[in-house]
Formats: sequence, C-alpha cells, structure tokens
Amino acid sequence: MALIAEASELLEHFLWMTEEQSRKIKNGKLKEVADEIGDVLIYLMRIADQLRIDPLDAARQKLLVNARKYPVNKARGNATKCTEFPRT
Repeated sequence: MALIAEASELLEHFLWMTEEQSRKIKNGKLKEVADEIGDVLIYLMRIADQLRIDPLDAARQKLLVNARKYPVNKARGNATKCTEFPRT
C-alpha cells in the first residue's frame, strides 16, 4: 500500500502536464520528483527483498515476455493490445 501511495505522490507532479512539459521540469521541482522516485524505489526494493525476487532479473524476464507479445513490426507507434493485433 505504501508503494502505491508513493507512486501516487510521484504522479501528482506530472498531473495535467503534457509529455513535453514533463520532460522539462525545473530544478526545485526536479528535486521533489527525485525524492518521490527514491521513495518508490525504496518500497519496491523492500517488497522484492521480502519476496526474494531479484528486481533486475524480473525486469529482464518481463522485457522478454513483452518482446514476444508486442513485436516491433506490429506494436511500434500504437497502443493496440496484443490480443487485438491482426493475424498474419
């Protein structure tokens, strides 16, 4: 629950911004965002530690799964769910 709370606090900094605005955050605000990212990472690492999950390995495995589900030639440039890709 704390992870979600901290992720929500991170999200608040970006609420109502365009993508371009979110990439140009200024110094004081950037420090606040960095603090929230730190909080999210701390809770995520704590969960991983308690469950004995290597988070980097989990991310690698998830990237492999996503690469199979969302091949570049079908997924690039759109938000189509993998189950909606045209059959070829």
